[in-house]
Amino acid sequence: MIYDGTLGLVRVLVVGVLAYLTLVAVLRVSGKRTLAKMNAFDFVVTVALGSTLATVLLSKSVALLEGALAFALLAALQALTAWLSQYSERVEQVVKSSPRLLLRDGSVDSHALAAERVTIEEVKAAVRKSGIGDLADVAAVVLETDGSFSVISRAAAGSRSAFPSS
Repeated sequence: MIYDGTLGLVRVLVVGVLAYLTLVAVLRVSGKRTLAKMNAFDFVVTVALGSTLATVLLSKSVALLEGALAFALLAALQALTAWLSQYSERVEQVVKSSPRLLLRDGSVDSHALAAERVTIEEVKAAVRKSGIGDLADVAAVVLETDGSFSVISRAAAGSRSAFPSS
């Protein structure tokens, strides 16, 4: 079916604008944490928000206020989980991953690479992006909790205490 009447199009336009504005408002109220670099839990919340927005837009059986409540509920659950992870190490371990040392003093930890499903080519690319041309000039490469790589040159290393244990 290509066209089902003007009423459906008007509904999508009106509900779409209102749902979008509601989602922006909820994200603004929920704070920067919701929009920060994502860990796995943040990613799930983001996908759920997008799915909810699509459902509110396209499903005539879901009212705008139900969608707004769903947005607020997801943002509140994300905020609650972030708050709990600040005060409970157990919750933090469930919700967030730990940084992982992939390379130390130019030597690659192949077990860490395999466990994190990272290739040596990805490590080399991160090293190149940091402006270092040779792995021998790298003190450490850390896979951070958000999936990004931190590359620490030998010149900047100073102290090994910044490196997570592998």
